[in-house]
Amino acid sequence: LTPVTQVTYRISEFNFHELELMIQTLKLKAYSERTIHLYKSEVLALMRLIGDVGIDTLETKHIRAYALWLLQKKKCSETKVHTTINALKFYFEKVRHNKRIFIDMPRPKKPLQLPVVWSASVIKQMIYSTPNLKHQTLLMLWYASGLRVSEMVNLQIKDIDSSRMVIYIRRAKGKKDRMVMLSEKLLICLREYYKVYKPKIFLFENELTKSVYSVRSIQMIFSRAKQVLHLRQKGGVHSLRHSFATHLLEHGTDIRVIQELLGHQSIKTTVRYTHVSVKNITQVQSPLDRLGW
Repeated sequence: LTPVTQVTYRISEFNFHELELMIQTLKLKAYSERTIHLYKSEVLALMRLIGDVGIDTLETKHIRAYALWLLQKKKCSETKVHTTINALKFYFEKVRHNKRIFIDMPRPKKPLQLPVVWSASVIKQMIYSTPNLKHQTLLMLWYASGLRVSEMVNLQIKDIDSSRMVIYIRRAKGKKDRMVMLSEKLLICLREYYKVYKPKIFLFENELTKSVYSVRSIQMIFSRAKQVLHLRQKGGVHSLRHSFATHLLEHGTDIRVIQELLGHQSIKTTVRYTHVSVKNITQVQSPLDRLGW
């Protein structure tokens, strides 16, 4: 994280001190760098608006008005406003030890957005149409394990356990370790990949610096694979993870097992894949087909 400076952000001296205190508290509680960056940005945005007003003097009515302004005037998404509220809640409850301010604080209802899922045939074409062995291996691993992008780049050679046929994901989201199955087909490809590229520590490394592969590089690999097949369906890098979960569900894997494989803290997050599974839907005959054409 870049150091906080009063000159850069032009906030009051008191608010500047409170911002630093919040960042220190986040670090002491071992929050991820991404969460620290998000919370810092959200609190800083409010500090810029209130100027010399001490952020600690704000009340529930002020936070409600700010959230409403973000939704109606700035046209921010419900997810963005949720992040704002979470950041301010952390500041008031963990830094100022004021829990009353958010007791009656309403939150905007998040829209139920179904995850984008690719068919098995499309994923197979995507893998086959990728000529680069490294990129092909990466796509195969992604679909075979359902990892997050951040987990992909941090995967190390030692995390591939061929004796037990598992992949270890260490200190993933929520600082939790977990295991996923190691595909036999993937293991063959990984061994071929290792012979050619000879990575040192991380499974996927920058060939010049031997440092960890960037998230941006993985995003570009996925985007190029879509372009080659002229796929117009929307779907970002997480769509292979979504496809992994949905295809397991369609083949009868227990939802609790899928939850463990994905590293979801709540079963509610995993249950959303039941909404995109076509296993039961395709077995229902449309009334149009019963009209006796």
